[in-house]
Amino acid sequence: MTAAARSALQTAPADALGHAVFRTMCGTDAQLERFAWLGDGLAAAVWQRNTDEAETVYSEPGHHTLSCYLYGGYRIERKGAPGHFGGPGRLCALPDWHESRWYVRDPLRLVHLYFMPAQFTRRAVVELDREPRELTLQDRTYFDDPQLARQCEALLDVPWQGADNLLRANETAHAALSSLLHGQVAVRPNLRLRGGLAPYLRRRLADYIEAHLHEGLTLGMLATLANLSEFHLARMFRVSFGMPPSAWIAARRIDRARQLLKMDTLPLQQVADACGYADLSHFSHRFRAAVGVPPGQYRRILGI
Repeated sequence: MTAAARSALQTAPADALGHAVFRTMCGTDAQLERFAWLGDGLAAAVWQRNTDEAETVYSEPGHHTLSCYLYGGYRIERKGAPGHFGGPGRLCALPDWHESRWYVRDPLRLVHLYFMPAQFTRRAVVELDREPRELTLQDRTYFDDPQLARQCEALLDVPWQGADNLLRANETAHAALSSLLHGQVAVRPNLRLRGGLAPYLRRRLADYIEAHLHEGLTLGMLATLANLSEFHLARMFRVSFGMPPSAWIAARRIDRARQLLKMDTLPLQQVADACGYADLSHFSHRFRAAVGVPPGQYRRILGI
């Protein structure tokens, strides 16, 4: 394991992903060029390999990996997919449950984006109007998606040191995950859903929360809307949304604040009011805890 790889693992945050693909790469002749924890459970790495013949095996890593070739890879095959080779701009989506064996026969340079399945939780509901448990990332080898490839390559446009640069990389990574969600997610086969909310009720609750983020939402209000007890609403909400009501509302408030800070010139106090925070101090504290920088700096970093 290189010194750079050891340092990356030693500085992992307490809630970091298991990182099995990263650890597997560390055990090969690959050289780690760049690595960073980007926040929100995201991590990115740039690898180089200069080899004539090697083999790499991944087995149920427990996290998703998006791989984009930057250079070479013309003679790299995956077992079970003969005749399919890599190349600059080509992509691989490796879900948490996948197993694969790769035959490396020429030099390459690639960027990896590592993320947990939970990263799709809010996107599944908000962007696709589906329950998170319905969906899975497809196992795709060497597919083409020019927009997604550009987003992966854009991760390299800034250094990965300092709060400002890490935030820019984080935003780029989230954009890549949205593209991946829309292009490479499938319904789980042989799915039989048990428990949870009916689709119409999930939509009603999601729409109500979005329309009332500026208010003091409570579990009782949501339970009344769904005509359920607080206990049953909390339990079924977690099943259908992938998290408790309080966590969902908190996350949506942060998402709304990020959107307003990027798209509007509202004073920070008005942003806080629009997102349901008690006051500007509370907004700044919550935003910084979630994003890593206070709202004013976030707006400045993103050039608003």
